[in-house]
Amino acid sequence: MLRYLPLAFVLASGPAVAQDATLPNTPVPALDLQRYAGTWHEIAHLPLFFQRNCAANTTATYTVRPDGRVTVRNACDTDTGKPLVSEGVARPVPGQPGALQVRFAPAWLGWLPMVWADYWVVELDPEYRWAVVGGPSRKYLWILSRTPTLPRDQFDALRERAARRGYPVERLVQAGRTVE
Repeated sequence: MLRYLPLAFVLASGPAVAQDATLPNTPVPALDLQRYAGTWHEIAHLPLFFQRNCAANTTATYTVRPDGRVTVRNACDTDTGKPLVSEGVARPVPGQPGALQVRFAPAWLGWLPMVWADYWVVELDPEYRWAVVGGPSRKYLWILSRTPTLPRDQFDALRERAARRGYPVERLVQAGRTVE
């Protein structure tokens, strides 16, 4: 696992930043849900109980609904090749375009605050080719891409900026051969 960015990237990224510099862990200020909709491939994630059986081909597909909410379909293959699918719904957080709340519990439990989890897009490619998703607790993190693979230098840059936001990136699990 690489711990440092190549020198060329650091030099090309602009003015030097102190090694212990931090970035704010906040949702992006703008998110177009229509552009964000579609399928995203998981490149890496922090280990989570509900992803314990996922071994390959992890995707998240978002579909904007007429009511402004988003249908969420997470899918992956187990180590035996069996597909696993989980469906939920996300709702925008008023006044925070890059923040959503997601629930996978049945709709009849939707009135309970504890069934909704924060889903923050903390970094987003201007062309919506990749995204970094986390939350205020920093207990979860996903690096997503529109394609099944991400160039090594791009992954390393996203990983480094996630570390500067306070995420424990040393625990990131890469999804198979997703980084080239």
